[in-house]
Amino acid sequence: MSEANSYELFINGKWRAGGSRATLPVINPATEKVFASVASATVSDLDEALASAERSRKAWSSRPAKERGEILVSAARCLAEKAGVAARDLSSEQGKTVGEATGEYARAVDTLEWNGRHADELSVPIPLGPNRMIVPESLGVVAAFTPWNYPAVLIARKLAPALAAGCPVILKGAEETPSVAVHIVESLRQAGIPDGVVNLVFGVPVHISRHLLSSPIVKVLTFTGSTAVGKQLATLAANNLQRCILELGGHSPVIVCQDADLAKAVPAISEYKFECAGQSCNAPSRILVARSRYEEFLSRMTDAARKIKIGLPDDPSTDMGPMANARRIEAMQRLTKDAVERGARIETGGSRLDRPGFYWPPTILTGVPKEARVLHEEPFGPILTIAPFDKLDDAIEEANATDYGLAAYFFTDAANAQRKLINSLSTGAVSVNYLKGVAADAPYGGVKHSGYGYEGGEQGVRSFQILKMVNGLSSFG
Repeated sequence: MSEANSYELFINGKWRAGGSRATLPVINPATEKVFASVASATVSDLDEALASAERSRKAWSSRPAKERGEILVSAARCLAEKAGVAARDLSSEQGKTVGEATGEYARAVDTLEWNGRHADELSVPIPLGPNRMIVPESLGVVAAFTPWNYPAVLIARKLAPALAAGCPVILKGAEETPSVAVHIVESLRQAGIPDGVVNLVFGVPVHISRHLLSSPIVKVLTFTGSTAVGKQLATLAANNLQRCILELGGHSPVIVCQDADLAKAVPAISEYKFECAGQSCNAPSRILVARSRYEEFLSRMTDAARKIKIGLPDDPSTDMGPMANARRIEAMQRLTKDAVERGARIETGGSRLDRPGFYWPPTILTGVPKEARVLHEEPFGPILTIAPFDKLDDAIEEANATDYGLAAYFFTDAANAQRKLINSLSTGAVSVNYLKGVAADAPYGGVKHSGYGYEGGEQGVRSFQILKMVNGLSSFG
């Protein structure tokens, strides 16, 4: 599969180095030191992956969906068996704690298993009446691009539904976290996935995306990452009219109403916000609090942030590890500096820790003016802004005042307020008195600049299917 500290490509059922033997470094964010390398694909490697996927397409799509599902369920079991080792590898590459990485792998296992168990029922014809039905068919070869922040979950959310639908996949894993793609693809290999159905490549992202999406072999693009990159990929995909599933950036608000139970709201927000050092497009980033509860909430939230223990990700007592790379530290510095220069106040945190590693503490900003960049750019890190509101309509207007629309959260038990917020917040998901990750059976997608299309649940599988309309049947059987 891979030698110690060296990760390879997987093309046509075999692990191999890139054609040029070139590699890219993998950096441990807790030490800032290179500790591994990953193979870098050449144009020849990409062409082999395309050809391999295309050769496997007809046989895989024709294989009974029940059998495709059984391979996914078996792969889930293989991945569960190695989850302990895999979680430690992920923690070393990405910086999240071993506990967080373990939880992420549990979600990846659930996703593989859910799609495997539902592959058959989501592939049968759908009757529409006595003379009509819909026949689901696979769309074809998929190019899947995954990020480094939640690589296990997001690889599973792309691979599992595509494979369940009968589509071969060329997976471009994140070079910062290569072990995750390797462990998941190896689990599929061990489960008996046919040669060519799954291919794994790493390398220079822009070169890989341009080459894969220029090929008419690719019929679907699925991508999770920044809005800027998503737009670039969608532009490339337009040339071949490839279907796009894009989960892009977020800037999630939390509205804390006057009747909110702060004893529950504060720890829920703190835990979800600072997991993975805040590097989640779903993580809350803007807190809007009813003015009568503002001072109490700010005090509780600041105390909670200060109590978070920052340390080595493999230390069981650590609550939050380092950020993933130097780019994220630079972004935190830039956003914080801009806000303070415009008049914001730092309640806690606000500067890089003086120690090896990409460590940035939980940071809370108040009095942030509306023109500050942190209110408009996705922070993607452990920065929270907190502001009071007087009327619920004001909070809704402020919550919707970004180009993003991925997720929103609010805390209230008042039925009227709940209905108003659910109907008024411009996001793909709204959570009531609750902040958690997305389950395998739930469709998920954004609005506005947070993307389009759905991952997860039945809709996630349908994203990789043609729903062929059949009319004029004399009978259905």
